[in-house]
Amino acid sequence: MTDFSEQVPLGRTGLMAGRLGIASSYRAPVQAFEEAFERGCNYFTLGTFIKGPSKEMMQVIKGIQKKGKRDDLVLAVYAYGHNSFLNEFIMLKRLRSLGLDYLDAMILGYHPRKPNRRIMECALKLKEKGMIRFIALSGHNRKLFPDLARDGAIDIFHFRYNAVNRGAESDIFPLMPENNKPGMVSYTATRWGQLLNQKNMPPGVSPPTAVDCYRFVLTNPAVDICMTGPKNLEMMKENLRALELGPMSEEEMGKMRKIGDHIYNK
Repeated sequence: MTDFSEQVPLGRTGLMAGRLGIASSYRAPVQAFEEAFERGCNYFTLGTFIKGPSKEMMQVIKGIQKKGKRDDLVLAVYAYGHNSFLNEFIMLKRLRSLGLDYLDAMILGYHPRKPNRRIMECALKLKEKGMIRFIALSGHNRKLFPDLARDGAIDIFHFRYNAVNRGAESDIFPLMPENNKPGMVSYTATRWGQLLNQKNMPPGVSPPTAVDCYRFVLTNPAVDICMTGPKNLEMMKENLRALELGPMSEEEMGKMRKIGDHIYNK
């Protein structure tokens, strides 16, 4: 692969998705989301309680539906409720507000332990009803993911991965099933901006750009999608450059790991 511009299968779901996923919670304008979708970045995530759904992203989703391009969109909605009634309510509310028949994924977030039986039964029921197509889970307990992957109920995993936090390289990636592999979506590529700050760098080393951080993540073949949270159109356009530049060289990867180790050990 010479660049990241081609969509890839999102694990066993069979959904085709762009390599950069687009988070709604940073209040980017409509034009930013439209730009991403036109470039093939079609994995959109909507929040619920913490920062809430973005009216701008919702407007774009409705426009995509109106243009008859719903099948080109992969829409995942977070369900932070840790009980079945609340999660079902969230999914119904979002479907009605968007005028959609189904969501591509419900993201159970953030679970430090295996979701309880009622939450999973609710998710499976929504899947059987056709309200959601797949079940995703987001969390920081990496060692939980391989066990859940073997159970087979979780179709997509959202996890932290960047040049500083590389635990997924040992705790998740090599332990996923080779056949019937779930979708793999990473977040916090810039480690909340810490990787972009000069004061966090080793002596004599310049900080990477956000684009460098996305390329670092996507260079790992285990990652299907790297999430980005642009705040404006200019930031979106800049982040999309990662698609054109493609994988990092060994030298570039080495620099990123050096910086990551320095920040991790500070």
